[in-house]
Amino acid sequence: MAGALSHIRVLDLSRILAGPWCTQNLADLGADVIKVERPGSGDDTRSWGPPWIRDGAGQDTAISAYFASANRNKRSVTLNVATAEGQALVRELARHCDVLIENYKRGDLQRYGLDYAAIRELNPRLVYCSITGFGQDGPYADKPGYDFIFQGMGGMMSLTGERDDLPGGGPQKVGIALSDIMTGMYATIAILSALQYRGVSGEGQHIDMALLDCTVAVGSNQALSYLLTGNIPKRWGNAHAAVVPYQAFPTADGHIILTVGNDTQWVRLCEQMERRDLAVDPRFATTSARIVHRDVLVPQIAQALRARTCAQWLTCFEAAGVPCGPINDFKQVFEDPQVLHRQLRVDIARADGGSVPSLASPLRLQATPAAYRRPPPALGEHTEEILRALLGKGDAELARLRAKGVI
Repeated sequence: MAGALSHIRVLDLSRILAGPWCTQNLADLGADVIKVERPGSGDDTRSWGPPWIRDGAGQDTAISAYFASANRNKRSVTLNVATAEGQALVRELARHCDVLIENYKRGDLQRYGLDYAAIRELNPRLVYCSITGFGQDGPYADKPGYDFIFQGMGGMMSLTGERDDLPGGGPQKVGIALSDIMTGMYATIAILSALQYRGVSGEGQHIDMALLDCTVAVGSNQALSYLLTGNIPKRWGNAHAAVVPYQAFPTADGHIILTVGNDTQWVRLCEQMERRDLAVDPRFATTSARIVHRDVLVPQIAQALRARTCAQWLTCFEAAGVPCGPINDFKQVFEDPQVLHRQLRVDIARADGGSVPSLASPLRLQATPAAYRRPPPALGEHTEEILRALLGKGDAELARLRAKGVI
């Protein structure tokens, strides 16, 4: 079955996470993604191990789990873009592609004649996506930066972490590289939109994606509340500023999450905790009253929940219609019946007899579902294949380019 993007070819000059995450989305949906990497070393994240992917004999390969998480379904070409001949090969490949994505510092590719203005002369239908930390303009445009920096600058860390007045209080980054991931997701949307526009106009365009922009954008209701009121949102840890109880609570053997969003659910919770007195106490009987008296109420709920295990509470709360959930580690995640049913782990076969565990794409298209055609490629695995098929390079030319270190 052809993928939704099986008619699209992508030239991927990006590395680390934001760009590769975007191009993996496109590849999962059928696009032919050609990943251009530095000869000898490749994408920086190839060496970000252990852990490493293992071959059919159970031995570590040179592919890290980090690299594998964002580079399945792609073909790898090694080109030295710092050389004139390497730049010429990139230009030739760009003629045959629908999308080019890069995350070089602003101006770097202009020195190589590979910036949007130069490439557009060769292929005006090309959608060219640039990903940088701060965008293509502005006072910070030339600064480098990694995900952690943007979680701090973009306000995310001001909302993440325990309250300052509690033990462990203070700003925390999110446990995954969320600024990178969200930039990759926004870039995917932008590229697909530009391809739709090209279908109408016949013209490609330049897309300017910035990690700072995307991090500020996901501030969502918290950022908008500040713009409306001037009040700076603060950290609430696992609690909620406007709903009580809506947080994690300790039990006899762990923690569970309670998210009681209305007064009916509150009464049910009190019944299951055998604390009906709390349900009729005027300090706690309404949503607003529970917010006002949060500091008195929360310790009483916490004390009640320590009497049983997580499993016991989850069973009775779910039966009573009280919204709740576990806090799973990844072992528990991949043993969860819903996760197993949805097949959120996929294993992709390797040519050496091994396999690569991977996370299923959440993009569930009925007619053109995501597919897992290729494991993460070895460095330069497809160089000759692509240069022969797309550019018509013969044995002698390939040997010459290899001898010069161009490929």
